Amino acid sequence: MESENVILTLAALAQSTRLEVFRLLVKHEPDGVSAGDIARELAVPHNTMSSHLGILSRAGLVRSERHSRSIIYRVDLDRVRDVVTFLLRDCCGGHPDVCAPLVDALTPCCPPKEKADG
Repeated sequence: MESENVILTLAALAQSTRLEVFRLLVKHEPDGVSAGDIARELAVPHNTMSSHLGILSRAGLVRSERHSRSIIYRVDLDRVRDVVTFLLRDCCGGHPDVCAPLVDALTPCCPPKEKADG
């Protein structure tokens, strides 16, 4: 990942409404949330929310998918992983014990579900 892409991504999150949108979408993974529901949940006018979602989309943080008359937004977790990896790539200088608390903090609260034997 290039520095310019990371800067674009971080700049998109450097605004309170967009950060709230991002966090809301993270909570609703993998189902996503419609644009209208995001606007209602955060009490933001629809046209303003559309602008915020456009900025997050151009930064690669969210992606949208049309479902009938609604547009569903989801976080692009691959992009988030790439940004975090870029930021932490040289962490610890070869001392994993230094990074252990950080890695623990980044471990999701919900471990992946076991796949049923089929």
